[in-house]
Amino acid sequence: MNVAVGLKGEARLVVGEADTANALGSGDVNVLGTPRMVALFEQATIDALRGMLEEGQSSVGMRVQIDHLQPTPVGAEVVVEAMLDKVEGRRITFAVTASDSGGLVAAGKVTRVLVDVQKFMSKCCRAD
Repeated sequence: MNVAVGLKGEARLVVGEADTANALGSGDVNVLGTPRMVALFEQATIDALRGMLEEGQSSVGMRVQIDHLQPTPVGAEVVVEAMLDKVEGRRITFAVTASDSGGLVAAGKVTRVLVDVQKFMSKCCRAD
């Protein structure tokens, strides 16, 4: 495993109607919805891990802690950055930020757990 503090990943999105709080059911305004922001944060963490895990290994989301500070309108680009902040055995924590042309719009932490895909799937998805 080549997972070490300092790994960085990124995700970008030009906000569309389908990304809004109104469309996602998390509010009634047409700005970037928090559920979509969470997905972008996770996407950036996956980007940081790309090519770093052993064959048969993956990561799964465990905890997301964010503050969504400012609205991002439809048509604006949001840039999300993730930096691996802490490695505790199989548990890895990223510091995440999101910015648009107006500055910081969200920040927080995303914790993922490294798993063996076969073992993980056998625990949740047994054929009966």
